[in-house]
Amino acid sequence: MSLSLIIPTYNAQSYLPALLEKLKHQSVGFELIIIDSSSTDNTVTIAQEYTQNIIIIPQNEFDHGGTRTKAAKEASGDIIVFLTQDALPYDNKTIENIIKSFDNPKVGAVYGRQLPYPKTNPFGKHLRSFNYGNTSYLRTLEDKKKFGIKTAFLSDSFSAYRKSALEEIDWIKDGLIVGEDSYAGAKMLLAGYSLSYSADAKVYHSHSYSILQEFRRYFDIGVFHKQEAWIPKEFGKAEGEGKKYIKSEFKYLLSKYLYYRIPEFCIRNGMKYLGYKLGQNHKFLHKSLIKYLSMHPLWWDKHL
Repeated sequence: MSLSLIIPTYNAQSYLPALLEKLKHQSVGFELIIIDSSSTDNTVTIAQEYTQNIIIIPQNEFDHGGTRTKAAKEASGDIIVFLTQDALPYDNKTIENIIKSFDNPKVGAVYGRQLPYPKTNPFGKHLRSFNYGNTSYLRTLEDKKKFGIKTAFLSDSFSAYRKSALEEIDWIKDGLIVGEDSYAGAKMLLAGYSLSYSADAKVYHSHSYSILQEFRRYFDIGVFHKQEAWIPKEFGKAEGEGKKYIKSEFKYLLSKYLYYRIPEFCIRNGMKYLGYKLGQNHKFLHKSLIKYLSMHPLWWDKHL
């Protein structure tokens, strides 16, 4: 199987040198494609040292799903790997390990394990341990009875797709504020494909979001689930998974003796829930307020 690796970038000069050097020494070869949203720093200059496959688009044309689809259609590989600019391969077998799942012809997409950077706050570290365990697995549509909306979980910070499967689901559509990975995963499950998690394929990738950033992130997730209401209808509401997460995070803080972070834990999760519900009901909010509440205000220039 031939392989293409796609990295969407914007002002990525602080990330690219380390990332591209790590990719240069991977154990498998691949076509490298950079799709850049008109960076104003040295992103493109740095990228040109590693590949001539650089696509430049206007910043206001960036779209989480559409931009990835644009690059994927240009790619020559049978397998498409997506990596965000702030992810860093764990070792030289990171890419080799994520594509092993495609030995199973029923696998349409796979996502790898994300490890937190050392300086990540405890909430960011817990998120990684909750979503990215040390055991690989395979999920099919039948698993929605047990795992609900988590069945369709993927992460385009580090994921790979069978190009023919992307074509079969008519790619990842334009106009998604977030959730392009879950959209693709849900579509593939409904098309009869399996989704795989590869715990052996690892990258460093994490965030230390503030409470306000968490609120805005969940506001956008609420917008996505309202926009693509067929996903929670088909797989189950996100609130059920949220309760599991809150219980797990509370136990995590206790296990690390971080009792003084419990008040922040309460505020943080309350704000996430509020953000999610407001996102679901964004049509009742004033346009100027919506842009302030969202983590992606530029998206609303096209969708208000």
